[in-house]
Amino acid sequence: MPLFWIRTGVAVILTLSSVACANLGEYVWIDDYRDTHTTASSTGYVLAAGDVVQVKVFLQEGMSARTRIRTDGKISLPFLNDVQAEGYEPAVLAQQLQVRLKDFVNNPVVTISVEEQRQVPILVVGEVVRQGTVLLPPNSGVLEAVTAAGGLNDFAHKDRVFVVRPDMAGVRIRFGLPALLRSLGQAGAFRLRPGDHVVVE
Repeated sequence: MPLFWIRTGVAVILTLSSVACANLGEYVWIDDYRDTHTTASSTGYVLAAGDVVQVKVFLQEGMSARTRIRTDGKISLPFLNDVQAEGYEPAVLAQQLQVRLKDFVNNPVVTISVEEQRQVPILVVGEVVRQGTVLLPPNSGVLEAVTAAGGLNDFAHKDRVFVVRPDMAGVRIRFGLPALLRSLGQAGAFRLRPGDHVVVE
């Protein structure tokens, strides 16, 4: 056999081996995963860019407004102009607005409701019906992402669903489909974050 073909064959084998090893990767089962990244969203809804909020000032229609949080995290309100909204729970932001509006009205009462929740883009790849980015409501789980991608295809392994997080240095979080479907253990409580990727093997 010519030396060229031998070298080419070796190169192909080495390439396939490296891809296979890369696909295996290091992982941790969801029930052994400990999230060190805690946020206020675990106790309540936290406002972010893209949310549409209704700000109502009791008996002060001119101070009320329906507005979308901009990409800089702020909203524009009558009398107050630009106000930082991203990063706050609605009730906390309402309290801050009440304090600031005391310069214009006695004992203002402010309520804030979220009328439209922002959509979180999650990339879903691998053995699913439709690979690509899906848009999900905040605090969605892995099952919602897989469902939005059309579900598993016929080649998928039901215990090889992974979440890749940018802050985990390549370590993947592994899920089994039965636990996701029945919302068992940490699989049911796990929530996706912006930047997460779902990979089905």
